[in-house]
Amino acid sequence: MDLLNTLVDKGLRRELPTREEALAVLATSDDDLLDVVAAAGRVRRQWFGRRVKLNYLVNLKSGLCPEDCSYCSQRLGSKAGILKYTWLKPDEASKAAAAGVAGGAKRVCLVASGRGPTDRDVDRVTRTIEAIKEQNEGVEVCACLGLLSDGQADRLREAGADAYNHNLNTSEETYGAITTTHTYADRVETVQQAQAAGLSACSGLIAGMGESDKDLVDVVFALRDLDPDSVPVNFLIPFEGTPLAKEWNLTPQRCLRILAMVRFVCPDVEVRLAGGREVHLRSMQPLALHLVNSIFLGDYLTSEGQAGQADLDMIADAGFEVEGAGTTTLPRHRADALSGGGCGSQASAPEKAGGCGSHGSSESPGCGSHGGGGGCGPCGGHAAVAGGEESAPATENVGAPAAPAGGPARTDLVAVRRRGAGTDLAPNA
Repeated sequence: MDLLNTLVDKGLRRELPTREEALAVLATSDDDLLDVVAAAGRVRRQWFGRRVKLNYLVNLKSGLCPEDCSYCSQRLGSKAGILKYTWLKPDEASKAAAAGVAGGAKRVCLVASGRGPTDRDVDRVTRTIEAIKEQNEGVEVCACLGLLSDGQADRLREAGADAYNHNLNTSEETYGAITTTHTYADRVETVQQAQAAGLSACSGLIAGMGESDKDLVDVVFALRDLDPDSVPVNFLIPFEGTPLAKEWNLTPQRCLRILAMVRFVCPDVEVRLAGGREVHLRSMQPLALHLVNSIFLGDYLTSEGQAGQADLDMIADAGFEVEGAGTTTLPRHRADALSGGGCGSQASAPEKAGGCGSHGSSESPGCGSHGGGGGCGPCGGHAAVAGGEESAPATENVGAPAAPAGGPARTDLVAVRRRGAGTDLAPNA
């Protein structure tokens, strides 16, 4: 297919495709899907080989967010049965992080719900970063705390943070229909503040909220213009109790096309498969590894992922390898540029390269989850908030009754997180 040959050539040269070409990827047929995956896979292997970077989420503060992001289980007025607790102590967060590192994660994403941190909150997070770095040698730390105020990114950087996640989530044109308590421009400004402070920027999107192909292309091109080092791609988890509970719009094939489009537009960037992969890609997850070079290990913020060992088995069975702590992530040209800015991100050229650590968050995660105005989940899952009160009653599986385009809703795959940080149960790593 001429389109795919053109996109591969451009991706190998780090040349931006046209919007028309990006839209054409989303419009390809199921008959062409494996060709699309193979083509984008060539670009992925050029810059990242067959390595998969593992990231691990620690939900520092869960629930009761004052923002109204429609996709988020922690939003103002959410009736989702999620865990609610106030700030974890530094030693609690460090213990949770250690579980992910033991499972092979080289980056820990620290997420907190809310519009954005107060200066006192930043003090808490800096102590947590210091504890994690002291107890887990060589680990990368990405913070995801919401909208930043002047000077806060510098303080996080000085405390040892490597990266900052804040997702754009959707196109500027449709942003107001998703969130009203802050603006798209607020999100862009926070990403730019992180970059100016020398933090590696992580910013991504959420697909499946009812957006058009044009919206998807618009947000990915906007991300390319911002030039983050990592782009988490989340797929909406339609939590009951949120305004988007009925939005079951994705099929595994649609998800793969979206990931391929992101790879073509961002060929040399850490593309992270984030929240919702288990729900929407299901048995097609291994194919996605040919498109992304980074995933979250185990659970997300307020939803369960598949077992951490299942993630590791999937990577090995698909012929990929977990990226080790001594291997750098980003291609050499990106790492060198980042190091020149005093950032300290790692790089790799498709195997190894100079630099000191890739930055990428979840979400964001970075992270890569569904996030609200604050850390609410941009790092790879749906988060929740504050109070340290009792947790919500144990909730079984939640989902929406509406059927997605490709078949009946798989509500059995949407489970609220009941283990890990903030609970008495061991984390899933």
